[in-house]
This record gives sequence, structure tokens and C-alpha cells, in this order.
Amino acid sequence: MRIIPAIDIIDGKCVRLTQGDYNQKKVYNENPLDVAKEFEAAGLKYLHLVDLDGAKRGTVVNSHVVQGICNHTSLQVDFGGGVKKADDIKKLLDYGVKQVNLGSIAVKEPEKVFEWLAVFGPEKIILSADVRNEQIAINGWQENAAINIIDFIDPYTQKNLEYVVCTDISTDGMLSGPNLSLYKKIQTSFPGLKVIASGGVSGISDVIALKQMNVDGVIIGKAIYEGKVTLEELVGIK
Repeated sequence: MRIIPAIDIIDGKCVRLTQGDYNQKKVYNENPLDVAKEFEAAGLKYLHLVDLDGAKRGTVVNSHVVQGICNHTSLQVDFGGGVKKADDIKKLLDYGVKQVNLGSIAVKEPEKVFEWLAVFGPEKIILSADVRNEQIAINGWQENAAINIIDFIDPYTQKNLEYVVCTDISTDGMLSGPNLSLYKKIQTSFPGLKVIASGGVSGISDVIALKQMNVDGVIIGKAIYEGKVTLEELVGIK
């Protein structure tokens, strides 16, 4: 299982929101590159990087942060937030991003994303499914899309989708434990899909529980920043 620490960016700074609420923002570091270097120094290999400004505005905003982290660390970065065009994906991959998360655009214009899966390859694309009560939310979680998560994912599996990251908004930033039943439901519905769990990790026991479920990866944000789990503990997960 991949351990994937998260850096969320607003105004070029490393922040965390609570349940996706931009009014409940806490700045953890003025320089996301310093945070990324800490993860790398601890022995972690992956990074989930989210442009929250981009997610809200519908266009990539903090590309300079992405470039800095890709240029100055060896972390394998997956990026999301405001990606709406093939040119965005190409630029991000050129920066050194390994995978691009597609959420809102995948809800609104699936045919585009089907094409991008073919053009860039399924190993480069992560379908981003953000949910409240198993219903998809888009545009930085500000809008409900009125589609069930299983119905959302299904057509993409017909187009060779390999990766899906699912964030349960109700648990995100709450340190209340991940929604294990939701991830199990996705795994049962799509046995060949690589599921990345996001939201709610409160400590190392949650990480172990997800590992036992054989998810492909787990994204961890607030639990790291609030000291609920240490980088050493995460590196020690085998």
C-alpha cells in the first residue's frame, strides 16, 4: 500500500480545510516545498498535491508550487485542482507530475476524460471521486452533482481506468476515522480498480486497517499536521 501524504495549497501556502470548507482554513506552513522536503527526508516516496485555489476557480493557479516540488524533490507527485484541459495535463506531466487527478471535469464532460485516458494512458490519470453520502461533489466540494459514486465510476472502468481516489467529505479533516465501508463497496463493485482512500485518518491504526483491506494507497493530511501520526510510523508500515 502506498503511503501518500497530502499538501493542500491556498495562496501558495500549505493549508488544511475541515470538511472542504474554505472558511475553516488553517495554514500549516508558508512554504509547501519545505513540507515536501520533510516528507522526502523521512523516507516517504509519494505526495498528493492539491491546488485548492484551482479547484475553486476551475483553472490551475499554483503551478509554481508544483514545479518547485517536482524540481527539488524526488517525490512521485499526483496533482489535482482545476485541471480542465488536455494542455493542463501535458504541462503538469512536463513539470514532472506522475499522475493527474480529474474530478469536476470527469463529472461534467466524461467524453473528454475518456479521450485523455486513451491519449495519456490510464497510468497517468486518477479519477477523483469526492462524496457526501455517496453522492459526488464537484468544484472544490462546493456543488453536489446528483450522481452516485458507483454510477460515476462505472463508465470509466469501460475505458481502462486503473486508479480512483475517493474522498469522503464528511470525514475529511475530522480525524474521526476513514469510511471503510465506502472503500469496500467500491472494491466489491470494481474488483480490478486500484482504490486510493482519502479522508478521516486519525492515527496509525486507521492506516493499518486500510492496508488490511488491500487498498492501493492512503492519503493522509491533517493527521500528520496535527501530530496524530508520525512520519516514522508511516514509513514503518510494510
